[in-house]
Amino acid sequence: MDYERVADLSVTIDGYELSQLERNTSSGFERVTTTVTLRGKGLVGRGEDVTYDAEDHHALAASAPPTLAGEYTIDSFSETLAEMNLFPSGPQRPPSRRYRRWAFESAALDLALRQADRSIAEVFERDPDPVQFVVSTRLDEPPSIDRVDRLQEAYPDVVLKLDPTADWTADLIDDLAKTDAVEILDLKGQYAHADVHQPANPRLYEQLLTAFPEAIIEDPALSDGTESLLDANTGRLSWDVPIKDVSSLSTLPFDPAWINVKPSRIGTIEALCGVVSYCMNNDISMYGGGQFELGVGRPQIQTLAALFYPDGPNDVAPAVYNEPEVPESPPQSPLQVELPESGFTPP
Repeated sequence: MDYERVADLSVTIDGYELSQLERNTSSGFERVTTTVTLRGKGLVGRGEDVTYDAEDHHALAASAPPTLAGEYTIDSFSETLAEMNLFPSGPQRPPSRRYRRWAFESAALDLALRQADRSIAEVFERDPDPVQFVVSTRLDEPPSIDRVDRLQEAYPDVVLKLDPTADWTADLIDDLAKTDAVEILDLKGQYAHADVHQPANPRLYEQLLTAFPEAIIEDPALSDGTESLLDANTGRLSWDVPIKDVSSLSTLPFDPAWINVKPSRIGTIEALCGVVSYCMNNDISMYGGGQFELGVGRPQIQTLAALFYPDGPNDVAPAVYNEPEVPESPPQSPLQVELPESGFTPP
């Protein structure tokens, strides 16, 4: 994913608009995101700000937006954003700066491609493939297998990404293992800045590693009690939260075997290209990750998965799976991603 293929694309911006989306989710919270729509030469480009704190979205909507009108390249637009404060107040947590940065950068890429009448597949000279996806879901409170049962009733071949917690019992773990549907276990051990953070738990880690011998283990936390367990399973470890650019790959506790690629967590097109290229050149397996996108952010991450890592256990399932109720006839994997004739997102 060579950044030079898009860095010099020209983009003309006449103005932009912001609009909010809100929806309840299967994880029990109301999701708020902001769609960024850049306008230029009679065309639009869109991106989605997946900042998690509603206060940050409301503050942006109530503020006087910064002036962005002008002639740019993708690279010079990124440099302009780097010098701006996109948060009139806050943010509530530091990672949100990258989330909002990605919304503007992805919108600019979408607009630049449309103005050039080129598609993202054409620019990167990649043919899309059907996308294998997993369904990411949290269990009920208290934890039970009920939601998994409902998913399997609606979609017998569903493949899951689950978030274990300390209150998972041995019986629940055994029941989940018997479903033979769990492909990724996200331990949330790297989320020091978020409410979902789960500290290192040697007992739980050992139970999970034993019960799910083939599952990918995402974002474990290291401690004296977990390090030896993880060291014996490095080929199964995956990293999400620590991945911000290429340099972050060298700071991981183990050489990475798997990476969860989240463009919004990375923040810029240049850094995203760098991470994907590094992984492709160093035999690091990748899969796409989502952040409860409500709008154009979802098809964007599906497009990237179709072009660069279609066979991974992509956490980019259609957004209907994030609804509180399990859909009756949900889309099934692999997902046929419809790429636009020009731009980054569907028209």
